[in-house]
Amino acid sequence: MAEAPKTQQQVQIKADEKELLGQYSNLAVVHHNVEEFTLNFIYLFPTVPQGKLVASLILNPRHAKRLLRALQENISRYEAQFGALPEGPGPGPEPNVGFVQ
Repeated sequence: MAEAPKTQQQVQIKADEKELLGQYSNLAVVHHNVEEFTLNFIYLFPTVPQGKLVASLILNPRHAKRLLRALQENISRYEAQFGALPEGPGPGPEPNVGFVQ
């Protein structure tokens, strides 16, 4: 017997103005283990060898894969509209990142 198609439910998201403004990040560090992926979004200051963690997200592996797929799809759309994005390192050498408290 065929399974009935699932209906999509609309979800209401609450967000304060601070969250709606977002955070700028110019570096992301990704770690994983068998149960989760951790994405640390960092802002590296342009004039000093220092940075600030602006957000840390912990995702289960299935959600991480869905995020990867969503990013790939959106980058494809972006490139179709605005042209190919160059690959390779950003400006300057890759930083050696360590956390301090």
